[in-house]
Amino acid sequence: MTNVRNLSLDGVLEITPKRFADARGFFSETYNAAGLAKAGIDLVFVQDNHSLSTAAGVLRGLHYQLPPFAQAKLVRVVRGAILDLAVDIRKSSPTFGKWVSLEVSAERWNQILVPTGFAHGFVTLAENTEVIYKVTSPYSPAQDRGIRFDDPAIGIEWPTFPNGLVLSDKDRNAPLLAEAEIFD
Repeated sequence: MTNVRNLSLDGVLEITPKRFADARGFFSETYNAAGLAKAGIDLVFVQDNHSLSTAAGVLRGLHYQLPPFAQAKLVRVVRGAILDLAVDIRKSSPTFGKWVSLEVSAERWNQILVPTGFAHGFVTLAENTEVIYKVTSPYSPAQDRGIRFDDPAIGIEWPTFPNGLVLSDKDRNAPLLAEAEIFD
C-alpha cells in the first residue's frame, strides 16, 4: 500500500510507495493508477521525463505550462536527492504566491505530486542525481512558461552550495511572478 500525505498547500502531496526488500534487493510498485485513485488521485499521465544533474546545486525551474497543456507532475528520484518546490500561481487561490518544499530522494523512496496551477522546480542535493517524473500533458513549447527562482515576492529559501547554483540561461532570465503569464 502506498502512503499519501498532504503538504501545506492544497493538492501538493507526498506519496511514498511500499518497498519490499530481501537478500536479492527490493521490489516496489512506484505507480499504480487504481491504488492512487482509491486515495483520491485520479490523474492520467501521458509522458515520462528523466533528467540527470551531474553536480549538487543544479537548479531546474520554476517551470509550468498554461492550459490547454497545463501539467500535473509526479516526481521521484532514482539516484541522489533533490529539494523539490511547488509554488501556487493561481491568482484566485488563497495561497497564491506561497510555496512548499520537500526533500525527495532515492533513499527516502518518496515522491511529490505537483498539481496543475503550480510552478515546479528543484535543486539537486547530491552529485549525479537522476529525477524521473510523469506529466498529465505533453510538452508544448507554446504554453511553456517559467518564473524566476529568486523572485523576492515568493521568497524561496534555496540551500547554498560552495560553488553556487547552476542554472540554465532560460531559468536565470525567467520573469518575476508579477510579470509572468499565470493561471486565473
